[in-house]
Amino acid sequence: MTSAIIQYLPATCAAATLAATSTPQSISFNWWEFTLNGLCRGSIYALVALGYTMIYGILGMINFAHGEVLMIGMFSTVFGIALATSIWGSNLALNLVFGVIFAMVICAGFGYANERIAYRRLRGAHRLAPLTTAIGVSIILQNFIMLTVSKDQVQFPRFYNAWMETTRYGPPGFEITATQIIILTSSLLVMGVLFYLVNCTRLGIAMRATAQDPMMASLCGISVQKVISLTFILASALAAVAGSMLASYQGVLHFDNGSPMGLKAFTAAVLGGIGNIPGAVLGGFIIGMAEDLTSISAGSDWKNLTIFCILMAVLIFRPRGLLGERVADKV
Repeated sequence: MTSAIIQYLPATCAAATLAATSTPQSISFNWWEFTLNGLCRGSIYALVALGYTMIYGILGMINFAHGEVLMIGMFSTVFGIALATSIWGSNLALNLVFGVIFAMVICAGFGYANERIAYRRLRGAHRLAPLTTAIGVSIILQNFIMLTVSKDQVQFPRFYNAWMETTRYGPPGFEITATQIIILTSSLLVMGVLFYLVNCTRLGIAMRATAQDPMMASLCGISVQKVISLTFILASALAAVAGSMLASYQGVLHFDNGSPMGLKAFTAAVLGGIGNIPGAVLGGFIIGMAEDLTSISAGSDWKNLTIFCILMAVLIFRPRGLLGERVADKV
């Protein structure tokens, strides 16, 4: 037995030495990889959170069907790519752009229909009425996709997904995939366009005036109803872009993908300060980074617990969110 132990020791020491020398490199690579994953996922959360915070800023209501609009955007992107492929062939970049635009149009239509059918008549009702209706619309949209498309998982087109995942840039250990580049640059571009739209255009002025005082905005000649409809359309288009990114990022689509993503994006909106556009972006990146960094340090089973512990801490110590401002009551 002693000789067996002596024979076993050199192999054990060699394995320990190899693990000790390779551990720092693998940890460094994992931290870089998971940081990129956190930023990509956080940018998706931020786009959806922007929709939540825009609708809340205008109407003071939470649209819990917004996550399902993201899910419809995921499926619409795949259908748009298939339609483009059948029309002019396998042009990778053109088909991807067409798929995103197709998803934005479809989701904008769903957003307008939701506002027109489900929410418009409930504006003067008790606060629980639009909240309950939003949950009902969420269930309807889930079952609509399940019954009309598929109750099983749907694969994102592998030709596009494989190219975006295998195309990498940067030195070894600090590589970044084409998918991550597309998600980060596209989300930052969309956020920049939205900030410009809200702060530097007539529509943005009308949206901010409606959010501040709808009655005074209408007296100044602003069509409050058009502003609300356009807000739903814009928020749904943002959810479509986020759905396209999520579909290409995870490669698998399912009819219940919208609910967990919508809930985390709502958490990001509350974390940053509901009704505050920069706060929604900040909250999205915080949630994405916290989720992926928790996965690498403690395991993926702990990431949801970490997210909602952060939310509880913010609500306890700063209920208005990180960038939210205290608003005086109207008299």
